[in-house]
Amino acid sequence: MKQFIVSARKYRPQHFKDVVGQQAITNTLLNAIDNNHLAQALLFTGPRGVGKTSCARILARKINADDTTNENEDFAFNIFELDAASNNSVDDIRSLIDQVRIPPQVGKYKVYIIDEVHMLSASAFNAFLKTLEEPPKHAIFILATTEKHKIIPTILSRCQIFDFKRITVADAKAHLIEICKTEGITADEDALQIIAQKADGAMRDALSIFDRVVSYSGNNLTRQAVTENLNVLDYETYFSVTNQILTNDIPGLMISLNEIITKGFDAHHFVAGLASHFRDLLVCQNPQTINLLEVSQQIKATYHEQAQKAPATFLIEAIELANTCDLQYKTSKNQRLLVELCLMKLASITAIDEKKKAQLA
Repeated sequence: MKQFIVSARKYRPQHFKDVVGQQAITNTLLNAIDNNHLAQALLFTGPRGVGKTSCARILARKINADDTTNENEDFAFNIFELDAASNNSVDDIRSLIDQVRIPPQVGKYKVYIIDEVHMLSASAFNAFLKTLEEPPKHAIFILATTEKHKIIPTILSRCQIFDFKRITVADAKAHLIEICKTEGITADEDALQIIAQKADGAMRDALSIFDRVVSYSGNNLTRQAVTENLNVLDYETYFSVTNQILTNDIPGLMISLNEIITKGFDAHHFVAGLASHFRDLLVCQNPQTINLLEVSQQIKATYHEQAQKAPATFLIEAIELANTCDLQYKTSKNQRLLVELCLMKLASITAIDEKKKAQLA
């Protein structure tokens, strides 16, 4: 049996053009290399799974390559990776400093990639300061971290800082579409949209979720298969519940909530999703904000249609009610009743408004 390689490894970027969603940083690094303007100490900071370590490895290979270099050369003897989470003592840093003094046997530079650098102890940071300020000409340090605020200012001042951003849903989805083409997988756009949203800005997470869903449903990814496997509530659920709220159908809402809970979904997750759904409907009502809605064009049309039925005053009050329920959920002793009460209040908003209009008339 052929060994399976997870997509996060299989499709790990090998060149700057392959890095998803970080064009500003990759262009800056390429220009710095071309113009011989690369700092000797770089800090890559940003959320997990957005390409910090991948960019560090690509940069390390790029600065060592020349016209005669084989394209597949990995410069393994020039690249040293240190995980600061498990090597955070003064002795670990002193051992690193001793290695730095020795020039490379092949290539121009020795590149030291220190991952999770914020985990270094205060004394280890201090031991590292002098070397970071005046490294040998053949040494380049690339520090990577998810928590820049934990790094002491004296280290930050010695580094050129690159802030990596979260991967947008559109970029993650586009990358998944390319992988589907390569792997011969047919996938609904909505299915990939849900995976990209679930990843919450981390491309590595998106690829891990993609692998899991493919293992579940084979080479045909449908929206239904993705929602079942990831245990997420489909858009259709929220559209249906909102229609019941707008028509003041309290009995129908009680039945819908019961069905959602019976299927194994968490009522807390449902309420949080309902608040987000109301927010998306509000976003749809203004042409200036409609681009903030990160869904496919087909779903966007359905959002727009329902947004016409829901007044902005209703949506603002509905968001507030759903958000209050979300905040109170964990401390409530009768959580189901709390959610049911929230739904009853939501269904009563338009009924109360109609009653007030009738009285004024």
